[in-house]
Amino acid sequence: MKVNIQSVNFNADQTLIDFVQKRMDKLDQFYDKVISSDVYLKVENTSEKENKIFEARVNVPGDSIVVKKQCKSFEEGADSATASIERQLKKRKEKLKSYL
Repeated sequence: MKVNIQSVNFNADQTLIDFVQKRMDKLDQFYDKVISSDVYLKVENTSEKENKIFEARVNVPGDSIVVKKQCKSFEEGADSATASIERQLKKRKEKLKSYL
């Protein structure tokens, strides 16, 4: 799957990019018709600890799944966002099976 990663307000290091790529690639196991995904890594300028925003849009035929998580670290956001996307992809796959 093609993953476009954009970092806003900071420069992402290669280990973070590799981590996100690996997490997003695992989504192919749950739904094989994923076309591509766009990931936005943002840092808000606030004094709060949870100022990292992980936003992902996964494009599937006829629709797109959007998940936005705000956490203390991008790794934590990536884990929770991919878990949420994983649940939605499984649900979508079950719906498609019921039509066939």
